[in-house]
Amino acid sequence: MHEFIRNEVQADALAGTRLIGLPARHRADRLFKEIERRGLACRPIEWPEHLADPSRDPADRPLRTIAN
Repeated sequence: MHEFIRNEVQADALAGTRLIGLPARHRADRLFKEIERRGLACRPIEWPEHLADPSRDPADRPLRTIAN
């Protein structure tokens, strides 16, 4: 999922569009934090300026879980 969001951000940058928004950034930040916690490796996403949200750290919110 993190890789998919990165690819979408890159596609937006190349096309000059803004299809990826702040919710995707928050999700990716939480995923990245979980990936690091598990000791796995992935490349960080290079976010465009319009997705900067310095007022809060979305990585502190837990990922939503799916109950069976």
